[in-house]
Amino acid sequence: MVRNLLFSFIWIPLFFTCNSPKNTTIASQNTPIVEFPLPTEDTLATQASPKNPDAPIPTPAPTPPPTVPINPPPHQESKILQVGAEQTAQLLPLLSQKKVALVVNQTSMAGKTHLVDVLLSKSVNIVKVFAPEHGFRGIAANGEKIANTVDEKTGLPIISLYGKTRKPTAEMLQNIDVLVFDIQDVGARFYTYISTLYYIMEDAATYNKEVIVLDRPNPNGHYIDGCMLNPLYKSFVGMINVPIVHGMTVGEIAKMLNGEHKIGDRNCKLSVIPCKNYSHKIPYSLSIKPSPNLPNDLAIYLYPSLCLFEGTIVSVGRGTDKQFQIIGAPEYNKSLYSFTPIPKEGAMLPPYNGQTCFGYDLSTLSAKDIRNQKGIELKWLIQMYNECPDKKKFFSNPNFFDQLAGNSSLREQIIAGKSIATIKASWQEDLKAFQQVR
Repeated sequence: MVRNLLFSFIWIPLFFTCNSPKNTTIASQNTPIVEFPLPTEDTLATQASPKNPDAPIPTPAPTPPPTVPINPPPHQESKILQVGAEQTAQLLPLLSQKKVALVVNQTSMAGKTHLVDVLLSKSVNIVKVFAPEHGFRGIAANGEKIANTVDEKTGLPIISLYGKTRKPTAEMLQNIDVLVFDIQDVGARFYTYISTLYYIMEDAATYNKEVIVLDRPNPNGHYIDGCMLNPLYKSFVGMINVPIVHGMTVGEIAKMLNGEHKIGDRNCKLSVIPCKNYSHKIPYSLSIKPSPNLPNDLAIYLYPSLCLFEGTIVSVGRGTDKQFQIIGAPEYNKSLYSFTPIPKEGAMLPPYNGQTCFGYDLSTLSAKDIRNQKGIELKWLIQMYNECPDKKKFFSNPNFFDQLAGNSSLREQIIAGKSIATIKASWQEDLKAFQQVR
């Protein structure tokens, strides 16, 4: 009897020891419990119960909790910004079986590939390319006349819209079904790419052609400011009756032109492929210079304020490496910041070529701070006028200044010594009216 009891006490722990997995350790609270093979109920029932109540009774290993399947997170659509040119699934059906003309330049990129190359790779029938100011490659100087040419890579004819004509002729559009406009803008009325858009839409309406605008963000699209355009001062640096800083993308401008009949009595057949995941409030930095003399974010943010100097004696740094980030002229105090313009790509004959100019260096300003001001800065314009030794010569090209401003009022207010607050107050009624229809 005793022998049988001893055998039971020895056999039970040995059973669990011999049948446990090798190298098994005790699990922590966060470690999955290893499942042991257990003896059956019949086996346990046949084992003799010890007579000694104090003897330890082995306990079967607990059963691990059931495995809960981990569900993968629901699919979330990417929030990466996509410009219109990158949305080929929408664009290609609009071009199928059609003769296509592109209105593009160096900014017309879909990712790292130019739109021309993207569409040719998809067997789109591109007949010709129209190029705006600064040309197809974007290296010509402001105001420089550009001749027609042929693209060396593709053999496509490049038709200049900044040479003998600034709008397509009936002959140019004769063998075209649709025009695709894809050019990066910077959000100022006097930046001439939207004037080219205006002429494209006007002629498309006249000759019954389709227009597709591939939209891109506006780096100055987070605010509205400046004078509206007086129709008496309409020119290629001011074709559309919007404020100097209009806060719109080219796609939004195209819809406005079509919807409000601002291109005449007829609308054109218009399609706009908007940006995905874009907000006017989000900063947008350009990876490619939109024109030769806007090299970085700071220059782009300062451009609406400094371009008005182009109608004065003051240089904005063309012919330097700080275009639209410095201001000055030879007439100013010799103790001020100095720079000397020289011929450079995009400014082969800069104002004051080879002459030392004196003025102010704005390149040390924070691009973020300038962007957050959300307004045209008039203090530099008024300061340079007040410091000019001969104020009668300051507005060296008053007609061009008025075309940039959109009226003669701004020039007259500066000459009259009006304050910044007074000048800006005179814009507010028109700005409020524009915001209602924007």
